[in-house]
Amino acid sequence: MRLIKEGFYFDFVGKSKFFITFSLILVLISIVSLVHNKMKTGSLFNYGVDFTGGTVIQIDLGYTPNLEKIRNELSATGIKGITVQSFGDQNAILLRIPELGLHPKEIENRIMGVLSKMYPKAKVIRLENVGPKAGSELRGKSIKAIILSCLAMLIYIGWRFQFHFGLGAIIAIIHDILVVAGVFALFNLEVDLQIIAALLTIAGYSVNDTIIIYDRIRENLAKFDRSKTPIERIINISISETMNRTIITSLLVLIVSLSLLFLGNEIIRGFALAFTIGTIFGTYSSIYVATPIALKVEELMRRFKK
Repeated sequence: MRLIKEGFYFDFVGKSKFFITFSLILVLISIVSLVHNKMKTGSLFNYGVDFTGGTVIQIDLGYTPNLEKIRNELSATGIKGITVQSFGDQNAILLRIPELGLHPKEIENRIMGVLSKMYPKAKVIRLENVGPKAGSELRGKSIKAIILSCLAMLIYIGWRFQFHFGLGAIIAIIHDILVVAGVFALFNLEVDLQIIAALLTIAGYSVNDTIIIYDRIRENLAKFDRSKTPIERIINISISETMNRTIITSLLVLIVSLSLLFLGNEIIRGFALAFTIGTIFGTYSSIYVATPIALKVEELMRRFKK
């Protein structure tokens, strides 16, 4: 910390090299994990039924389920790859079955034939089937949604501020998305539409935090004399002035996401995990990725003009 007439501020810009290196290492690990999955399984992620196609069945058993016993008994159906999860209230379960070329009704009859012996009151509440073609289309549209949202934010921030600010914000968002994607690829966690929703939410949250810092930088650039005050000093002061807001907001969001992660059921756990990681790194990247990169791009642009 340094004491100057404008108040206390931390040398964020001076420490940026260390954090940029740290971020590059994280991104490299994520990319290696994705490439490894692609080479090993043919897919970047362990895609869920939403993207690969398959059947989802929600069943009310009428009693508290013994998930381990249910998994063992369902092996008698001859259907491979059934995933069993608790769902909603304590009496319901959710089954996910990959695309096997079987009719959904046949899958339902086989499963209920086993479960009705264990739980006589069992009844199907929901039966959904996603074809492999529809799953592939959903996957493509999800990727397009992420790319288009990033482009829209780049255009808006570039117009609202300056191009180098927009570029810094988008690189920070890509950094956050890659870190989350790397965790899911590294630990082979299932990726479905909820995770895509989490990534889009992370992008919005991250850019919101970044814009607040950028707005304060813009205000201080107009306030200080650039010929007397270095740009690095102005940025350090600007970030320090927004730190109270950043810390309070991030902590509140983190409390909510951690509550969903540890207290929510298995259905929402993937979303909560992705959002928790994204919240942490979204806050971090707004300070140590977006702003230093915007500063570096501005320096390069100035040299290019000269």
